[in-house]
Amino acid sequence: MSSTSIDDLLSFEEERPRREEPQRRGRLGQVLRALAGMAAVVVVLVAGLRAVGLRVPLLILVAGVVALFAVRRIVAALTSSPPPARSRPTVPRDDDGTWNWGARDALRTAINGWETPLDWSTTRPERFTRVILPRLGELADERLRQRHGVTRESDPARARALLGDRLWTFLETPPRRTPSPRDLAAIVAELEKL
Repeated sequence: MSSTSIDDLLSFEEERPRREEPQRRGRLGQVLRALAGMAAVVVVLVAGLRAVGLRVPLLILVAGVVALFAVRRIVAALTSSPPPARSRPTVPRDDDGTWNWGARDALRTAINGWETPLDWSTTRPERFTRVILPRLGELADERLRQRHGVTRESDPARARALLGDRLWTFLETPPRRTPSPRDLAAIVAELEKL
């Protein structure tokens, strides 16, 4: 079983940009790499042709490989550079009241994992009881396990004391109707306090 917590799964850290090493290799390094690549291709061609019983003069093979490398280099130089990236608006700060969904794909995926079943359950309370309530119970158990070392099954009395009567009753007794968004927000807030 993995020891990853819910907080770890839903946390977001930006990747640090990699430092690019300064290119110390000049034109001589590029030429040496190209020559080594050509020599390797020639050796493979000679071995392959001899394996099938063909003999081609070495000078013709070298000339053909040099021509192929030259064409490849010319084509690479002539290809159009990729279009400039569209300028993106500055990434909003946390305190400016805006939200940048594109920068947090994992979070958006997690939210979508809840949004669709919640939307389905607005008209069908049994779907809420069957789909959403078990997920909330798993979240509660995970928070209890990570923070307090218990689950609702392993130590019901302590779990009930930690969860509180309202949250315990909600998780253990299926509601007759789908809770309102305000009620769900309160329940999630209680889960976060664990």
